Amino acid sequence: MASDFAMVSRSITAGDLSFEILECGEGDRLVLCLHGFPSQAICWREQLPFLAGLGYRAWAPNQRGYGCSSRPVGAGNYTIDKLLGDIAAIIDASGAQSTILIAHDWGGLLAWFFAARRIRPLEKLVILNAPHPACAAVAYRKWRQMRKGWYIMAFQIPWIPDFLLRFNCAWLLQWLMLFVAGGRKAFTADTLAFYRRAAAEPGAVTAMLSWYRGMLRGGLPPELAGKCPVIETPTLVIWGDGDVALDVSCLDGLETHVSNLRIERLRGVSHWVQEEVPDAVNALIAGFLSET
Repeated sequence: MASDFAMVSRSITAGDLSFEILECGEGDRLVLCLHGFPSQAICWREQLPFLAGLGYRAWAPNQRGYGCSSRPVGAGNYTIDKLLGDIAAIIDASGAQSTILIAHDWGGLLAWFFAARRIRPLEKLVILNAPHPACAAVAYRKWRQMRKGWYIMAFQIPWIPDFLLRFNCAWLLQWLMLFVAGGRKAFTADTLAFYRRAAAEPGAVTAMLSWYRGMLRGGLPPELAGKCPVIETPTLVIWGDGDVALDVSCLDGLETHVSNLRIERLRGVSHWVQEEVPDAVNALIAGFLSET
């Protein structure tokens, strides 16, 4: 049973950085779970034991700038290329013979880039509420998504968003997470308290926002200009269509960029899909991973 597998936290060195990893299970088949903003590796707490029960070694790293992982200073240290390099370095450090990526939000965006550029071989790809970069480039030119993504430009402002999101033990960050949840019970009080404490650590919020700043200041990735190779890795997209930050139109045209694609829409589920409906997400992942 999945519940028989306990999560263990440890630190690994990958590339030039140290990463805090939540690990569950063992073996040569790695499932690497990538979190988004402003989550932490703990957002995969319902998936890691489940994946271990399926026979995988499941890893969820706190990515660059998050948790107890290395936190370099400056937006230039958080460009797309550097973040993709971290994923490759973590896969290399695992020594696994095969890799499956499961990723949400910012982690999902990186996973799209990673698969399109074929940085490392992937057995399968699972994306949760994260737009393909080429589809995002189209969606963000339309009012429906533009009004939902206003925060991306707001985060480019220096100092002010850092102060506001960190103030009073990251109270505003908690409010934003609950707002995006739309009143649905995606988080327990203990989970919210954990996210607030993590964000209140010195430099944590600025590091989180540096992902948004580094994306724009690192130069426009070619994928956002429509020059994106077709992804041939078998891909499952799980999308909570109650997402107030990402419009479902972000899925438009996705089939032109992924040759082996399956999309599962979860009606009324918020952006925090794997935390809000873990059983439904786990069932979809298990079915997809069992397919040949």
